Amino acid sequence: MERNVLVIGGGIAGITCSLELAANGVKVTLIEQGPSIGGRMIQLDKTFPTLDCSSCILTPKMAEVSTNRSIELLTLSTVMEIERKGDGFSATILSNPRYVDMEKCSTCGACASACVMKVPDEFNFNLGKRSAIYIPFPQAVPQKYLVDRNACLFLSRGKCKKSCLDACEHKAINFEEKDRLIKRDFSAIVIATGFDLFDAASLGEYGMRKRRGVITSAELERILSPTGPTNGEILIEGKKPERFFFVQCVGSRDSQRGVKYCSRICCMYTAKHAYMIKEKLKDASIYVSYIDVRAYGKGYEEFFRSVQELGVLYIKGIPGEIVERGRSLLVRVEDMLSGELREIEVDVVVLATGILPSRDIFRIGKMLGLDLDEYGFVKVDPTYPSLAGKEGVFVCGTASGPKDIPDTVAQSTEAAASVFEYICRGK
Repeated sequence: MERNVLVIGGGIAGITCSLELAANGVKVTLIEQGPSIGGRMIQLDKTFPTLDCSSCILTPKMAEVSTNRSIELLTLSTVMEIERKGDGFSATILSNPRYVDMEKCSTCGACASACVMKVPDEFNFNLGKRSAIYIPFPQAVPQKYLVDRNACLFLSRGKCKKSCLDACEHKAINFEEKDRLIKRDFSAIVIATGFDLFDAASLGEYGMRKRRGVITSAELERILSPTGPTNGEILIEGKKPERFFFVQCVGSRDSQRGVKYCSRICCMYTAKHAYMIKEKLKDASIYVSYIDVRAYGKGYEEFFRSVQELGVLYIKGIPGEIVERGRSLLVRVEDMLSGELREIEVDVVVLATGILPSRDIFRIGKMLGLDLDEYGFVKVDPTYPSLAGKEGVFVCGTASGPKDIPDTVAQSTEAAASVFEYICRGK
């Protein structure tokens, strides 16, 4: 059997597993649906509890993937079909075109400057705009432009001034590119499909997308980032807020309207955000409402205490209503420790949304005949966290349940070891 492994998902889990396998002489095909690898982690500004720069940790690994001769990187690609073939698998992969020749593209940016079509920037959670021809973010891998065929006037409507074609001196843009179907054989498959975020708009009492000043923690993360839509300056709808209210467990631990499990990361990323706001706005008033604070990792409790020492006020209880009062927001919440019904006027409400299984896991799980748990994550044996229950199929990261970054990296390394043991058995 040839040592050739398919890794599905280009986040920190898929990147870690791919690099570990490649370091041991295994050929890897890493596929990612988006235009760049990096996953959710590359959208973060800092990581808790050390406040290390997220991109400083991840970008070198992304660059290593692009230069490693043992790793074939396929972005804008989706697994369409997987079948058993002997001891391994046969997979059909759909690779969508970039409409830009990566060999010719010099990333000069002339095409994006010339493009007349501006659309919401999904990397920044639609808080800013980008051109129809673009690089997803500054550290993207591949570091090449691509055309959004749904936004491009020429591709979607057949009418455009073709200004990007005129602007590109290297003639790198090719609107004649077509979708490709790639068929490959693999000796093992690793599922690293990551997670989706709970849609806070489904909980009407918070007024997400209805009331000004109500945002999610993911949106706040991009606002705090130097590469975000405001270059790291805390501006909400053009104004600098001074009063913040964080709501934890939005969609988590809610068996009626969300999911009944704990998403594990919300308590700590809320503490991180409160700390970062205090760094930039020392006089800011910050409130955090919670059910329970779960600071279970190494250094987590100490970090949580340090946030309280900065003056962040924690209130045990979840708001029942958020309403507009003039240009402010009024949060009504019962303090369960004092029994007092409080009304707190703030400028911004930040909703800490929980983790959901990736939408893609249901489709891939059906292809491979995997068992999913009651929540929709890949079901694994607790004593063998990377085994997906089918021979030759492995899982890592949040595809099997909520995890923070250190646990994701640890499991991804373990998954690589299990894959290596499997494909080398009897040799």
